[in-house]
Amino acid sequence: MEITTWAQEYFQKTLSVNTIHRAIRRCQLKLYRSKKKPYLNMIQNRRRFLWAKAHLKWTVAKCKTVLWSDGSKFEVLFGKLGRHVIRTKEDKDSPSCYQRSVQKPASLMVWGCMSACGMGSLHIWKGTINAERYIQVLEQHMLPSRRRLFQGRPCIFQHDNARPHTASITTSWLRRRRIQVLKWPPSEMQASELSADNNLGCPCPL
Repeated sequence: MEITTWAQEYFQKTLSVNTIHRAIRRCQLKLYRSKKKPYLNMIQNRRRFLWAKAHLKWTVAKCKTVLWSDGSKFEVLFGKLGRHVIRTKEDKDSPSCYQRSVQKPASLMVWGCMSACGMGSLHIWKGTINAERYIQVLEQHMLPSRRRLFQGRPCIFQHDNARPHTASITTSWLRRRRIQVLKWPPSEMQASELSADNNLGCPCPL
């Protein structure tokens, strides 16, 4: 409809939606949903470039020594998002045309790890995660997975820059355990890091 409105204003003539559809098909164009991609500013792009440059000489054997980990949050929803129903204007308030929803859907967190040697443990817990609970996950699931997958061989542990991962008690626990951690390029910049990045020649977005 937006394209039809624009075409009518541009060509100064009445055009139907079907006419626009035929013109689009003749141009071999199709309608797709736009892909979602996280926004990265110039500072984040430069940090990722420097990280990639620092690890440019990593070999395949070196990559196989990494124990990769990540966590995801899942929400329990009802029905399908964007459900369509065929109804009349008068039936808009009919319960048969409703889509069920919840104000605060239940959620759960899933944490897992893997390496080139195989799959590690998978842990599921409800609610939010903090540094104390994250350390428990590392003790109960990461350490056994590391022993089973690497069997005493040197290992580098990878996790992202989530707050529970970078908390002081977490970093202290990893240091006491003598666990080597792979530095990971941040996806969100802290205000304290902006001034340091400006010295690298990156314009500050603030």
